[in-house]
Amino acid sequence: MLHLRPFSAAKTSMKTLSLIKNARVLAPGKLGIRHLIIAGEKIAWMGDTVPSLPAGTPVIDLEGQTVVPGLVDGHVHLTGGGGESGFATRVPPLGLSRYTAAGVTTAIGVLGTDDCTRSTRDLVAQALGLREQGLSAWCHTGGYHLPPVTITGSVRDDVVFIEPVIGVGEVAISDHRSSQPTSDELMRLASEVHVAGLITGKAGIVHLHLGDGERGLGLVRDILARSELPARVFNPTHCNRRSALFDEALALAGQGCTIDLTAFPVADDDDALWADDALARFLNEGAPAGNITVSSDGGGCLPVFNPQGEMLSMDIGQPGALLDMLRRALSRGVDLADALPSVTSNPARLLRLSNKGRIAEGADADLLVVDDAVNLTDVMARGRWHLRESQPLVRGVFEETE
Repeated sequence: MLHLRPFSAAKTSMKTLSLIKNARVLAPGKLGIRHLIIAGEKIAWMGDTVPSLPAGTPVIDLEGQTVVPGLVDGHVHLTGGGGESGFATRVPPLGLSRYTAAGVTTAIGVLGTDDCTRSTRDLVAQALGLREQGLSAWCHTGGYHLPPVTITGSVRDDVVFIEPVIGVGEVAISDHRSSQPTSDELMRLASEVHVAGLITGKAGIVHLHLGDGERGLGLVRDILARSELPARVFNPTHCNRRSALFDEALALAGQGCTIDLTAFPVADDDDALWADDALARFLNEGAPAGNITVSSDGGGCLPVFNPQGEMLSMDIGQPGALLDMLRRALSRGVDLADALPSVTSNPARLLRLSNKGRIAEGADADLLVVDDAVNLTDVMARGRWHLRESQPLVRGVFEETE
């Protein structure tokens, strides 16, 4: 008989107070030593003098340890990805602790190649299920192909009427798996989601999957040249999969697009760029620092194809790739305060999640405690500790327990 572990969403929203003392805060900018009062799911107060609180208030003294915002992963296959080499290659969904143990406290779900056996309905349900377990989650409608897979029959209506849906994607271009959209088709899709964003205050973006094709970002350049759509509507991902593609993306970032890097492993003989290398180049070349993000492709398939489009091998994206990227960036000499925005405040700004990606009064209490090498010891998501002193405290409903 299956016995579900007791869980109540109310546990994550109780208005209990706690105090975190002597935290060296990167908010993501450097604030120095601060003390924080957590009230329910929020940061109620932050300052440099320890306040008086009611007797019995829980207190954690971090003794100068570094606290950074919870990571905002803008590209996650919440329902699992894959499926390009038969039904057996459909990647299963990742459990709650796979995200939180990697420092991801906010995840944005997407559908990929397989938008036949997987649907936007599944994606919304998975996002809501993760919310019930303490994570923050949203998603996009549609998938690789046009016309997009929606719930209401309209991208605009999905964004307007379905609360977790904030944009459309990942729509594939320059890829043999795409529906080979024309410039006009992509422009019309972008106009739909842009207007939906205006109506709702949601992100209203087209999250674009970029393949290895030589056309690269040509469709986006064409649309920006001959339409009134703002550049921010287009959010291309996997921009580091080829050196030439990254150069194209750099130019688009200068026009106002927020480009997304994928923290995938790169072989020595590959033309791709490690995400930390691409991030360092982006910052060193003086591109707009707010127009770059890094995502994990967590739960997604990382396939290798031959020239005939047949899959030769596959790997699976891991949420932990974001922390790995930060560690590699540090080893390259990038300051943590300069690297952090790409996985915290930048995606939160793009996605219009005003309470995410920063440590400030009124923001959500999504906090990570890390050492000088960015090794994770503690994770708080929406005011609740999921990892404390490297020990997991919360697991998903169907995750195994010891």
